[in-house]
Amino acid sequence: MTELDKKIILISGGTGSFGKAVVHRLLATDCEEIRIFSRDEWKQEEMRIAYSNPRLKFYIGDVRDKQSVDKAMDGVDLVFHAAALKQVPSCEFFPMQAVQTNIIGSHNVITSAIEHQIERIVCLSTDKAAYPVNAMGISKAMMEKVAMASTLMLKESATTVCLVRYGNVMCSRGSVIPLFIKQIKEGKPLTVTVPYMTRFLLALSEAVELVLFAFENAEQGDLFIKKAPACTIGDLAAAVRTLFEVDVPIQTIGIRHGEKIYETLATREELARAEDMGDYFRIRSDSRDLNYQKYKQYFSEGDLQEAEIDDYTSHNTRRLGVEDVVKVVGRLPEVQEELEEWKMTRPISTLEGSAISNR
Repeated sequence: MTELDKKIILISGGTGSFGKAVVHRLLATDCEEIRIFSRDEWKQEEMRIAYSNPRLKFYIGDVRDKQSVDKAMDGVDLVFHAAALKQVPSCEFFPMQAVQTNIIGSHNVITSAIEHQIERIVCLSTDKAAYPVNAMGISKAMMEKVAMASTLMLKESATTVCLVRYGNVMCSRGSVIPLFIKQIKEGKPLTVTVPYMTRFLLALSEAVELVLFAFENAEQGDLFIKKAPACTIGDLAAAVRTLFEVDVPIQTIGIRHGEKIYETLATREELARAEDMGDYFRIRSDSRDLNYQKYKQYFSEGDLQEAEIDDYTSHNTRRLGVEDVVKVVGRLPEVQEELEEWKMTRPISTLEGSAISNR
């Protein structure tokens, strides 16, 4: 990764799951400095102690406050923009908070990066931004629009603004696998929304690889998507139960406010202008300028090709069964660590089977 040699890198939201994972990768390179920008001083202190590395620099600030962003941005070569409100229910109840962080905050980071003439900024998005139905997804979809719009009047030599979009990251903070493990340890039923709900499966290491791939390959306004398999939530719960060798019930609790039955990673409209790069899709930005009248498709003509393309969703991607999910989840370092601890501490009662129930 010689492209990162001697670079100064800023990670907004750097104390989150992605931030920690990408820091681990970056410290294996010869980058000059990694700046962690976040508003959580306690998590920064935990990282400072855990890594104890002089190349890590910590900046307290909030993406909502552009002045604090500008101070952290000074002298930076590359930005990974990961700061966001990500929990669907909390964004549903407090949508303006999602607006201020995910849209206005992102605008501040992108604008500051351009003003400071950094080389490249990679903005992290989510599958929930495609055909969004909840406040979190809508705010991230608007973040994508803000990023792409910022590129329309940039010169060739200016900052390259690009994006990545990926689905659920397994074992990330607030995700369902750690919840299942916690429920097993507490002897509680595994709670699923509806068993047939599907979600993409992506390891944290794969999310980092996607972002680094974008850094190395992006052109102005590109959106990169990592192809990924999926499974049902019911099969995921069954796989975790199998790994931990317990027979606790699986309980259906219903869909939470703002959730989808399946997720879309790429829409048919996007795939119509996408480049298939094997493991990735590169979706080019809309290069039309403000003179709409030049483009007939805005007014008088459509696109027959688009009508024949299907969305790329967790319902039509490669579907994993329980056995394959066991293999995928069992390889995760976080799960392996939990399994080792579980083998040493598991109560005798978990060895006794119990009937699987659904509410």
